[in-house]
Amino acid sequence: MKKFATIAALGIALAVSGCGKSENNAGGTVKREAGNWKTSVKLVKFEMPGMPPEAKGMMEKQFENATGMDQCFTQEQVDKEDIAAELAKGPGSGGECTWSKKEVAGGKIDVAGKCTVNGQPVEMAMAGTMEAKKTDVTITTKGKAPTGQGDMEMVMQMTSTHTGPCTAPAAT
Repeated sequence: MKKFATIAALGIALAVSGCGKSENNAGGTVKREAGNWKTSVKLVKFEMPGMPPEAKGMMEKQFENATGMDQCFTQEQVDKEDIAAELAKGPGSGGECTWSKKEVAGGKIDVAGKCTVNGQPVEMAMAGTMEAKKTDVTITTKGKAPTGQGDMEMVMQMTSTHTGPCTAPAAT
């Protein structure tokens, strides 16, 4: 279960990291607007052979609880955003990702590759749209199930919307 939380956190962190410079800059980069952003995360698909129903229920509950997250981003933070640099980082300490596709430009994100999470290879893909006041990204992760009973697949949709000026201290 911890592995899936790490995978989900990686996808969310990369998607929330913003819309910075890109390897493929056709159409120009889209920078998000400074201010308060509300993020919702929806678990679209979660398949893992051998996972007890109560554990799957706990996972679904974690995603429900992630909905409605508020973050304040200052102009300085937005100016420093660089999704290409974020993509180069892996999940947490010791993780790494190798991207076979990394197109972040013209209001679109289309990224795919392999990451190492807790020593295990995981395929990850992110596709969606980015605007100054809204991002909508679908994140798909695939890998071996920690139960040892086949492959797992998780698809989540993350939508972040600019809701106005910051009302809380800036996110770190």
